Amino acid sequence: MLSIGELAKRTGVKVATIRYYEQMGLIAAPDRSEGNQRRYEKTDLERLSFIRHARDLGLTIEAIRDLLALSAHPEQPCGEADRIAADHLRDVRAKIEKLRKLEQELERIVSRCGAHTVGDCYVIRALSDHGLCDTEH
Repeated sequence: MLSIGELAKRTGVKVATIRYYEQMGLIAAPDRSEGNQRRYEKTDLERLSFIRHARDLGLTIEAIRDLLALSAHPEQPCGEADRIAADHLRDVRAKIEKLRKLEQELERIVSRCGAHTVGDCYVIRALSDHGLCDTEH
């Protein structure tokens, strides 16, 4: 049995986040000791590790909830899990593309600024007038 502090230490998840996941129903409310301390099982550690890894990959709480529900049925086909991951991958790629456009635009703005005073600064002007941007970002 693990205390909430030990569970937090072993998974790298903050105590407040563990409580939040309990409130969200991602982790079942644990049994309590006679002193009313939360006591976690190995399965709670494994589940929280799964959630932590999924969050590190940027998956939403809703996607994680769906994946956890799927993982409770190991005999089922994994098509739905694949779809969830593929949808997330598509979203990540779209974000990367948007970030590349932002990078290019910021690079262009910074490279155009040769002023020595704020009054002549191209960065300030470009931020004040979206029309000076080359692309939609």
